[in-house]
This record gives sequence, structure tokens and C-alpha cells, in this order.
Amino acid sequence: MFEEMRKAHYGPDEVSIRALAEKYGVHRRTVRQALLSAVPPARTVVERTAPVLGPWINVIDGWLESDRTAPKKQRHTARRVHQRLVEEHDAEISESTVRRYVAHYKRRHALPVSEVKISQTHPLGDEAEVDFGQFSFMLDGTMVEAWMFVMRLSASGRAFHFVSFNQAQEVFIEGHVRAFTHFGGVVRRVRYDNLKTAVVRVLKGRSRVESARFTQLRSHYLFDAFFCLPGVEGAHEKGGVEGEIGRFRRRHFVPLPNVSSLSELQELVIEADRLDDARHVDGRHLSVGEHFALEAVHLAPLPLEPFESSLVLMARVDTKSRVCVRQNFYSVPVTLMGRKVAVRLGANQVALYDGARWLATHDRSPGKGREVLDLDHYLETLFDKPGALVGATALASARRSGRFSVEHDAFWSTARRALGDAAGTRALIAVLLLGRTMPAGLVREGLRRVLAVGSVDPALVAIEARASFDETLRPALVADTFARFERALPRIDHYDSLLVAP
Repeated sequence: MFEEMRKAHYGPDEVSIRALAEKYGVHRRTVRQALLSAVPPARTVVERTAPVLGPWINVIDGWLESDRTAPKKQRHTARRVHQRLVEEHDAEISESTVRRYVAHYKRRHALPVSEVKISQTHPLGDEAEVDFGQFSFMLDGTMVEAWMFVMRLSASGRAFHFVSFNQAQEVFIEGHVRAFTHFGGVVRRVRYDNLKTAVVRVLKGRSRVESARFTQLRSHYLFDAFFCLPGVEGAHEKGGVEGEIGRFRRRHFVPLPNVSSLSELQELVIEADRLDDARHVDGRHLSVGEHFALEAVHLAPLPLEPFESSLVLMARVDTKSRVCVRQNFYSVPVTLMGRKVAVRLGANQVALYDGARWLATHDRSPGKGREVLDLDHYLETLFDKPGALVGATALASARRSGRFSVEHDAFWSTARRALGDAAGTRALIAVLLLGRTMPAGLVREGLRRVLAVGSVDPALVAIEARASFDETLRPALVADTFARFERALPRIDHYDSLLVAP
């Protein structure tokens, strides 16, 4: 309209202001505004009163202002504001009215410039970010909580994930060792928040008192550490790995995986990492795997020896032939009762040694006060106390793991009927002792053959187990051995050249 009025007035006909006002049905003041400027003036926004919301505006503003220092996941939503108004102030106001005001407040109070995030471009092989993320999974049908160590390369976005039941220092250290091995090299710098596994004390700014083990790890792999600012202020400084934790959890842990052991879950995680190489980070044409192929050549080489991530401890064997490690109990052979043994505590395993002699390796148990017992460690004592086998915790564990098979149960029942409880149980223990020198599959085959003829003689089980080996495995083993050492007959015809006169 302004354009048409200006053309009519300043054109050859020079239409008057009054005539233009009558033609377009506007006030002469509007015509004069058009003749002064081609851009119409801004409309005056009328401030409307809010009779219902008005008494509560200051209250709502105070709550929303306090959210600036609260954790992001624990800030007021519009629904929570409405709930508090009703519960704490008996306000008679609709939720839709509150929602409109909260949205209006957030538009007016956008993040200040000092909090705006700046896009980053990372050189290849220069930096990685590390953090832990919590998740849940089904362990034999029971939901348990665990932790995931994540190292993400900032340039390519490729990440390594390692699951464990806790965030202990040995998990933190072993996660680094496995991650560097997975990537085939070492980055120049790694970003951290203030994990207790790495930092003993947070000082002013970015200064930290680091743990000795973490310093040894850095010295071994020759990378630098960068610590983010503590609290909410530093959360955005390693946003890549924090986003990766949430993405991986939603992509691969929904629905909850159901596994029989933590090692089985780790196998699923390794496969998930392999599949993620084909994904694309937003805005990038190359896949994560293709981008990593470019980054891999820029990583520093791995040391000749990996860092020893296990924590070495000493523990005394109690009267139940167990050692207590991080408030859980792990069995050792009964001959070591009362002695001290060495413990190599890893992220997910507990290895026990008597000096340089290996004793046992157990999967690390979650929680506290739990027992991880190996039935084989108690066989000598059970031979003297056969009545204790029925209710033994180690027997229940062996049944759950499948080491105590249906063949063992059938032999035990038959032996007790034929020989009595004590003698029948001792016959079973003699069969269990065969497992120390024979593969479990051969012992089960020996049990099947002996039960088929109605015998309960442990010596016969050993004979039949060896016979099954001779019938099934030995021919293939012998053939493989001969094939390994088979070689062509030597040739001596080239020595005939020595008979020719020079």
C-alpha cells in the first residue's frame, strides 16, 4: 500500500493526500508516513495485563532464575512450575497459561554470549575424550547396573567402549590400555573431568593433584592430560564423549540386553563398536570408519609393552578358603588356608597367586558381600566330609555355570543308591578330581558310558574317558602332528656337479 501511494503521489498525476486517504480508506496521517518513508513504522505492542498469572510472575521468575546454577537434568519444566504453584501457593491457574509464560521467559532470557558454545575443528590424532556412563542390563534375567568406560577420538568420532561393574581405578587404567590397543595408537592429549580415579585433589583453575597410577599411565604412553573446569561450567568442554555415551546407550542398550556374564556383554559391545564404524556424524560425508582410517596414521605408535593395569594386593585366606577383595569373597585351594596370597585385581577379573604359582582366576563380582567359589578348590576337604557337599555353596555355583552337569548328578544319585550316601559321594568326588587332568567333555562322555552299563566305579570312568579320547580325538591329533612335521625328501642331484673336472 505504501508503494502504491508513493507512486500515485510522486507520479505524473500527483494525487493529493486527501484523495489517497479516501481511496485506500486510511487516515491522512498514514498517507504522510508513506510519503516520508517507504518502510512502514513498527507497530506499537500493547502490554496486556495478566490478572490470573500476575500475582505469581515474580515467584516463577525466581524459580527459573535459580535453574541457571542447577544441574541440567534437574531444572524446572513448565509442568513442574504449575505443580509447585498449585501445591505450595494454592494458585488457581491453568497449566497452559503457565506453559505460555515459561516459553516466553525462556525466549527473553536466552543464554548470554559468554555461555554460547563455539564449534571446534580437531586435528587428526590430536585429542580424545574420556568419561564413564551408567547403564542397566539383564544378567540371567535380573536387572543390574553397570558402568561403561568410553574413549572417543575428537577428530573422527570413533569411540571405544568397555563395560564393568564399577568405576574403580583399575577399570579406568585398563580402559585406557584396551582403548589404545583398539585404536592401534595413542593420541597426543586426552580430556577428562575430575574423575577420582585420576585426580586426588582439585586445585584452583585447571590445576590438579593427580594419582600416582595415572601419572605412571601417562608416562608409559606419553600423552598429555587436560582437565575440564569443575561443575556445570566445564560440562561442555568434553561434550563429544558425553553425547557419545547417550547415543550408544540409546542405540545399543534399548531394549536391555540379556546376557549370562559381563564378558558376554563385552562381546556385544565390541560388535556394536564394529557396526558404528558405518555410521555418519551429522554434517560429515565420510563414515566414522572412513574418517578413522585417515586419523589412524596420525596416532603415535604404541609402546613395545602394554601398561600393567592390574592392581597388586596381598590377602589372607580365611577358614572357608576364601580371600576378601573389595568386600567380595573368592575361593582358593583349601591347602592355602591361613596363608597370604597375591591378588592381581583387574577391571573384571581377580587372579590369585601363591608367589609365582597361579592359583585361580575368577570373574569379578558386583555388589558387596558376595561369594565366588570354585567347587574344585574344596574337593580334598569334601572327600573327608562328604556330607557337606549337598548344601555346599560351591556346588550351587557349579550347577549354575554348567560345570556340574546332568551326568554328574545322575552318577551321584546312582552311586548313593548303590554305595550309600558317604561312599557314593566320595565316588563322585573321585570323578570330579579327574577334571584336573582331563577335559570336561571327556569326563562327561566317560560318565555316560559307565552309567550305560550300570557301574559307579570312578576308575572305570577314567578308563572310558581315555578310550573316548583314543576313538575320537587322538586320530585327528596324530594326523595333525604328522602333517605339521611332514617334509619332502632331500634332493642330492645337485651334488653331481662336484664330479665334473674344473
